[in-house]
Amino acid sequence: MTYERGFRGLCHRLAPVIAALAVALFGNCARADRATALPAAAIDAPPAAKPGKQTVVLAGGCFWGVQAVFQHVKGVSEATSGYAGGSADTAKYDLVSGGDTGHAEAVRVTFDPAQVSLGQLLRVFFSVAHDPTELNRQGPDTGTQYRSAVFFADADQKRIIDAYVAQLDRAKLLRGRIVTEVVPLQAFYPAEGYHQNYATVHPNDPYIVINDAPKVANLRRLFPELYRAS
Repeated sequence: MTYERGFRGLCHRLAPVIAALAVALFGNCARADRATALPAAAIDAPPAAKPGKQTVVLAGGCFWGVQAVFQHVKGVSEATSGYAGGSADTAKYDLVSGGDTGHAEAVRVTFDPAQVSLGQLLRVFFSVAHDPTELNRQGPDTGTQYRSAVFFADADQKRIIDAYVAQLDRAKLLRGRIVTEVVPLQAFYPAEGYHQNYATVHPNDPYIVINDAPKVANLRRLFPELYRAS
């Protein structure tokens, strides 16, 4: 199948052996102690007076893990894996995987601003969902399709995102400079069905065990006030 490429493809083929070995050596919280809770956003939107819906599109490596993290954040009603940054005719996994479509694997996060703010979502994104200092890669995945990016919907989102990136860079709490792109969202294209809810449907896939389950464990450990079990 087209999605079985690189490290992910190898993991699928060796799933039983790698999963058993990973759990035996590291448990389900492999690498869970490496993340750090970054400071809250100094500039953020105030809580909405009544329930509503807003969206932001986040890219930080393989969309399986980013989607899994935000599906466990209180106030998030939907997290959809997809593609952003390229055109409609190339928004297909077999093309995006080539790294030359302009697309990034991304997740559209739909949230209620009366329950969770954009600043809180960014704090989760930069703390546990990915490493914002890695250029065009995350973990075992390399290429521009795995770049770190925030696709903003409007000027107010851009203001909050830019301020938080600058705040983190000034604090120098990360191992390097943040390379996250902050760009306007032109369009978002949902990914193929087999990519949706992948971590939930395939919790024992070794790629999920090694790379993505620790992200959800970090969310629960570092941000218990934002974590929900399902």
